[in-house]
Amino acid sequence: MASKIVTSIIRLAFLALIFVFLFYPDKFHITFDYPGFPQSDSFYIRLTKTVFWLLFLIEILRIFYYGVVKSKAKGLVANVVTLMVPLVVVLVFLEIFFMYIPQSHEGVLSKASQIWWEKYWKPVNAQGYRDKEIEKGTNKTNVLVIGDSFAAGHGLEHLDDRFSDQLESKLGKDRYVVYNLGVSGSDTRDEARRLIEFPVKPDVIVLQYFPNDIEKAARENGLTLTGAEPYNDLQGPLATVVKRFYLPNFVYWQLPHASFSTFENFVQKAYTDSTVLNAHFRDLSQMLAYRDSTGASMYAVFVPFLFQLDKSAQYTKPVEEYLKAHGVTVVTLTDGIAQIADKDRVVGKNDGHAGAAVNALMAERVFGVMEERGKQEKR
Repeated sequence: MASKIVTSIIRLAFLALIFVFLFYPDKFHITFDYPGFPQSDSFYIRLTKTVFWLLFLIEILRIFYYGVVKSKAKGLVANVVTLMVPLVVVLVFLEIFFMYIPQSHEGVLSKASQIWWEKYWKPVNAQGYRDKEIEKGTNKTNVLVIGDSFAAGHGLEHLDDRFSDQLESKLGKDRYVVYNLGVSGSDTRDEARRLIEFPVKPDVIVLQYFPNDIEKAARENGLTLTGAEPYNDLQGPLATVVKRFYLPNFVYWQLPHASFSTFENFVQKAYTDSTVLNAHFRDLSQMLAYRDSTGASMYAVFVPFLFQLDKSAQYTKPVEEYLKAHGVTVVTLTDGIAQIADKDRVVGKNDGHAGAAVNALMAERVFGVMEERGKQEKR
């Protein structure tokens, strides 16, 4: 029996080396590179970790069997081991279980959200957008939807629930093609650049606007947002465990962390600071210049903070007025969202992105103003 225990200990030592490289690759300047990294969590790496944990359990149970059960060992050490081994087994199986549980969050910060991204962020076209490939050789009217994660459909498992896809269906796929240029975390300056670089000339531009679109301009002009960094409330070994392992990471992200009021104060200051606002207008002007150069019509749909409707509309009012003054048709959603139940406004309790009901409202409102404009042009 002693020899069997020794061989298991040797195998555990070998597994320990694998553990370090598999779970702490950054310590050796090793990067696992795969499609979608770092937003997406690789299924194959998770599968490798699963195999590791199962091999680890086999050796632990083998030592327990020969060292305690078969030898009929007694005493304090045997009792402690008898209590600890089942606990280890349960924790390892929970760790494995949560390696395959997707859950969307505000950003791609948690391991569960990275699993969600790997599972649902499809298809990704040649331009890197979560959208279909560009259609060639058609006479359809080209509609380009530009925006951030709300445009991209963060948290929506099915693209049919996304407002750009619903808009295309309402307009008629035989006459219109709607391309979605949404990118999570994008700001107005980045959106303008991507719009200009997109290889399809637009007939219609739909800007999806969210109050945090001013964030980059605000940061560049001295405003700071504190307290929102992920894991900043963890210290020492606990931080390492939560960042690297699935079970503690899942538990951590079910708890509240950064205060929304902190971000709300940041946004309020940004929209009332003339220096920040003028810098933001300059970013918007790049988009407007491109619109003018293409002769496209332009619409802007304003998505508010979904549980701060009136405040949100007040913050972004200067931007609405700026766009209206430059010939952009502004679409607001505040009154419509107020009629939607709180739980249906968002995609989930841990993700405040717009749910299917809000996306349907967005599509309906944008389609309505486009249809009305079409009627006026025919008169």
